[in-house]
Amino acid sequence: MGCTTLALAGVTGGAGTTRTTVEVAATLARAGRSVAVVDAAFATQGLATHVEGRLSADVTAVVTGEAVLNEALYDAGFDVPGRVAFCPAHAPFERLARAKTPEHARAFETVVADAATRFDHVLLDVPPVAANQSVAALTTAQRRALVVPATQRGRDLLPRQQGRCRDLDAPADAVVATRTDADRALAVEAADYEVPAADPTAPVPTALDPDSALAPAVTVAAEGLLDVALDLEFPDEGLLERVGR
Repeated sequence: MGCTTLALAGVTGGAGTTRTTVEVAATLARAGRSVAVVDAAFATQGLATHVEGRLSADVTAVVTGEAVLNEALYDAGFDVPGRVAFCPAHAPFERLARAKTPEHARAFETVVADAATRFDHVLLDVPPVAANQSVAALTTAQRRALVVPATQRGRDLLPRQQGRCRDLDAPADAVVATRTDADRALAVEAADYEVPAADPTAPVPTALDPDSALAPAVTVAAEGLLDVALDLEFPDEGLLERVGR
């Protein structure tokens, strides 16, 4: 089985892209897969919040040649058969600025290629397309999905991000709607997958709890986005049918 690379790109800030990426990674690891999650959201650095302890190196240090990939990979430590390793962005402004330049953004593609030789899957946490590294993430990934919150703003901005992906000759393969269980959630007609909100207080990804409503929804999304069969079990197997398997 060769490595599959998937870019999950938010259509707006606060879409839940980072959390969705982590939940997909945890689901894959629950099925015994090894997964690297690489942060392309240099500005928000949200993936770093999922890493415990001190970060001695990060993805911006790798793309600027100040560290190697091994030094910027941090095991998630989930109690699952597989493995999840995070490569977060966590850097001072000066290095962030350098990492966003065209020269160093192109090195992001090398980081992804390097990770692909070590893991079954590489997931890219990508912000709305606006910076060089997000362009590099989308164009280097084999598969791409847009993450859109089930809100009016999310629905309004989805066509813009779809257009930008097409302009880059990197069209989105799917749309993932998030927070579809919110009180004021709106239907996202273009969504291929719907994912309810994760528990923000949970110490580990909500998808690792097979009793949660989120776990089967993320499993269906992961299988479809990566074209894999994970063969995961849930207490109520009918849940998988209801969410689209």
